[in-house]
Amino acid sequence: MNRNASDILIVGGGAAGMSAAFAATSGGGTNITIVDDNPHLGGQIWRAELGKVRNADAAKLIEAIEAGRIGVVNSAQVFAAVSENKLLAETPNGTTEFEYKKLIIATGARERFLPFPGWTLSGVFGAGGLQALVKGGLNVKNKRIVVAGTGPLLLAVADYLNSKGANVVAIVEQASARNINRFALGLWNSPAKLIQAAALKKRLFRIPYLTNTWIANVTCGSPRVSKGVTSNAAIKSLSLNLNRNGKTQTIECDHLACGFHLVPNTELAALLGCKIEDGFVSVDGFQRTSLNNVYCAGEPTAIGGVEASLVEGKIAGYAAADNEERSRELFTKRDKTRRFGNALNTAFALRGELKTLADNATIVCRCEDVQYEKLAAFDDWRTAKLQTRCGMGPCQGRICGPATEFIFGWKPGPVRPPIFPVKLENL
Repeated sequence: MNRNASDILIVGGGAAGMSAAFAATSGGGTNITIVDDNPHLGGQIWRAELGKVRNADAAKLIEAIEAGRIGVVNSAQVFAAVSENKLLAETPNGTTEFEYKKLIIATGARERFLPFPGWTLSGVFGAGGLQALVKGGLNVKNKRIVVAGTGPLLLAVADYLNSKGANVVAIVEQASARNINRFALGLWNSPAKLIQAAALKKRLFRIPYLTNTWIANVTCGSPRVSKGVTSNAAIKSLSLNLNRNGKTQTIECDHLACGFHLVPNTELAALLGCKIEDGFVSVDGFQRTSLNNVYCAGEPTAIGGVEASLVEGKIAGYAAADNEERSRELFTKRDKTRRFGNALNTAFALRGELKTLADNATIVCRCEDVQYEKLAAFDDWRTAKLQTRCGMGPCQGRICGPATEFIFGWKPGPVRPPIFPVKLENL
């Protein structure tokens, strides 16, 4: 087993984790290590395209980290805790034990998926998932794509796909135009965000933005034959049936990118015993959790966007480096980003109609092929899990857990190691 000892260990190499590392170093901290499960720093928001980050601010931050007194361990997935100050991670070189004096959890968030008839068909992706595939080399030039679900991520994904030559047919948003307009009007006190929103709207003005609309079901459409392609090689399109203001509308496309906002990754914090409230890690003003010498920053504490992650990372980094004075200077800025996050979550709150999209035959747990009809017979997550194996597959409930929590109101069970699937030799 490999071993790594740090004064400050940071789990997560996204915006919050990198910001924390940079602040901890400039705040006087030494022997700092970032552990991240991706091959490159940047996280989901700044995921590198074939190793090259395009965002200028992210690139500068990465460059500063890699040139400083900070160790970076990529492709390392933390799966268990050995003791009060030791974590285990699976790496390409086997298991590594990470010992620390202080820990900053910056594990980010993931997309929320909701089941509907046809969501398991080929060509249906998560919104961020499809974006990640394209950044990894998937060619979507001239592909007809519908981006659906809820939240500002849809606009960012549509903009990115559009820049890669895709034909974005429509952006389908379940929130009402009234809620979105109210949210947009609230950006007047955030000039930078207002400028970003205006620029994004200008780039996407040709793409229909359908509010108060959601995917009812998806079926295989007719074969699409391109010039020079025989009918035998034709790829079937997707036929999307939308519920738009109570009426049905059908759209044909090649790919559907669908996501319903974000779910915080709190598994590591829960495993360690950090206090979790309303699905988020509870922290104080200095981003300290309920555990001594354990901090948390970014989306696990509240879904608030990249600016909130950056400032919370700085606060946690300075505090972990025993420089609370510099942390305190950022409290006002953090409060402002939290107000933005609260407004964001209110504007894009999931409507009740989405709970009824799945029919009896709809698969809810994709890992174990558990249908809605089987789950509807139970009253809680634990019983359903024991009787149907829902949540016991490779994703370990990361997809079906938030879905059943929304649909049935079930609360997730306790987190046990390993929190990710691990090779037996490493376990």
